[in-house]
Amino acid sequence: MSILNFVTQDQLDNLDDDPRLAFMELVNIAQRSLSTQLGKFRGNDEEEWRLMEDLRHSFMNVVVASSKRFEIEPFSSMDVPKINDDLNFKQFNSDLDHYVTQLVLDNSAQNRRDSVSILSKSKDKIRSYIHALRECIEKANMIDSRRSALLKRLDELEKELEKRRANMLVVAKLAFDIMAIPGGTWASYEIATKLVANISQSVEEARELEQSNRPLPAAKPVPILSAPRKPVPTQPAWSRAGFSDDLDDDVPF
Repeated sequence: MSILNFVTQDQLDNLDDDPRLAFMELVNIAQRSLSTQLGKFRGNDEEEWRLMEDLRHSFMNVVVASSKRFEIEPFSSMDVPKINDDLNFKQFNSDLDHYVTQLVLDNSAQNRRDSVSILSKSKDKIRSYIHALRECIEKANMIDSRRSALLKRLDELEKELEKRRANMLVVAKLAFDIMAIPGGTWASYEIATKLVANISQSVEEARELEQSNRPLPAAKPVPILSAPRKPVPTQPAWSRAGFSDDLDDDVPF
């Protein structure tokens, strides 16, 4: 079995650019796919049991191979069990869940740093800018694929405004895409750029207000993923031997 038995090509193409997030997304999709496929078996006979073990082995293969490409330890240092070896799948899956939980929490913390809470009044202003910018895009002399891409950016921004915290990266991507279009494409280049500037300024004002009320903690390096269990210390030879009979003969009392 290949990775495509667990993840579609479209899902692979849409994985995040961040290796840690991409690995987390891939594992999440593959786990759901594995669970669905295993649910079709009852495991009442040896043939079904072998098919289920093949699926589990293939899943482990996908996880380990993906971790090598994304450089995610400790899985990238693991060897895939050989065919017919004891998989110890429950332990593997439990350890995998332990690491993915940390990745999910890291992602949530990063999302909070990249987002801002916007007041309702400011959201209404941004929505009016989006409406006017949508009209500018509709009137612009550009190919349909580019027009659709820009309108999709606006849709993404409107969805962000419905959330408690809006992702500032969505605004940055919109501004970049608008500025990348030649001025002659627009019916009015000045209006289009002014609208984007107004959106960016409104978001920046919200960020400054939030920081003045509650300064966000400084960004920290991404923490290393911790193992699910502490390593068992190797007992030194002198400790295993102890201070036994050899020393007793030298004690004067």
